[in-house]
Amino acid sequence: MTALIEHPWTEVILRWLLGLTFVYSSLHKIGAPADFAKIVYGYLLFPDAAINLIAITIPYLELVTGVALLMGAYPRSAALVSLIMLAGFMTAIGINLIRGIEFDCGCFSVGGRHRSPSFWKTLMPDILLFIMAFRSCSTVDAASGVFARPEAS
Repeated sequence: MTALIEHPWTEVILRWLLGLTFVYSSLHKIGAPADFAKIVYGYLLFPDAAINLIAITIPYLELVTGVALLMGAYPRSAALVSLIMLAGFMTAIGINLIRGIEFDCGCFSVGGRHRSPSFWKTLMPDILLFIMAFRSCSTVDAASGVFARPEAS
């Protein structure tokens, strides 16, 4: 099992899966920014003046990050940006789960059909993506962009 986890292709596959997830999740938000703004507003965490800015910038940041992960352009930086975004998403989702609010996270749709107060349906996918991003961020050689096994100290 350790050989599979440490295999260089494992890293590439995880990076591609993460990139595809970010690209896919950005497309519906870019196509329906007003609907995504309603979802962001539904989190009840942000000032009204920031809702539209968040609803417009986050999807494009997801798209650029996803494309960078897929293409291998600055893979460590892209993985780091995805870690930061996922940490923010998990924090916002976690706060609303603790509040007991049933809401649509806006992760893969903007239609409001995916409302859930469930930890497993709402937060667990982000935790798995976070682990993938952490693995990608921690095993890319920053100088060459080539995947390298971390050296033992």
